Amino acid sequence: MHRYAIALGSNRRHGRHGSPEAILRAAAAALGDDIRLTAFSPIIATAAVGDRGRRFANAAATIETELLPPALLARLKRIERDFGRRRGKRWGARVLDLDILLWSGGRWRSRHPKLEIPHIWLEKRRFVLDPLVRIAPHWTIAGTTRKIVHAHARLTAARHLP
Repeated sequence: MHRYAIALGSNRRHGRHGSPEAILRAAAAALGDDIRLTAFSPIIATAAVGDRGRRFANAAATIETELLPPALLARLKRIERDFGRRRGKRWGARVLDLDILLWSGGRWRSRHPKLEIPHIWLEKRRFVLDPLVRIAPHWTIAGTTRKIVHAHARLTAARHLP
C-alpha cells in the first residue's frame, strides 16, 4: 500500500457540483474505491498565480492506494477531465486541478507520463503548503531532511530583519 499527498484546486464553478469548494469535496469523493482518503485539509481561499483571475479554493489530501505513481496520475487526470477540465492557458481559470505532491516511496521521475515526485514546486507554493501543513506536517520531503512544517516555515518566514 502506498501513501500519497495530493493538492486540489479550483476557481471555476461547475454546473453539477457548484462552487469551487464543493468541487474539491466532490473530487475527493470521486477518487475511486481503490483509493482510501485518509485526511482532507480545510479548504483555503488563495489569490490566483500569474494573470489576475478569480480566487482559488485550495486543499490537500492524503490517500492510500496500491496504485503506482503513473497509474495514480492517470486517475487524477481522468477525474479532471470528468469534471470538465480542458487544456488551456497556464495559470488560467480551471474547474479542477489535481497534483501528486509526495508519495511514501520517496522520489519518482518519469517522462511519459511527465511526473516528478516530490512535486517540483512543492516548497515554493504557499497555496500548496498552507493546506498540506495542516494534515501532514511531519511528512519528510524525499531527497531532503526537511519536513512539510519546515518547508512551510521557510516559505512564510519574514525575509527581512526589523
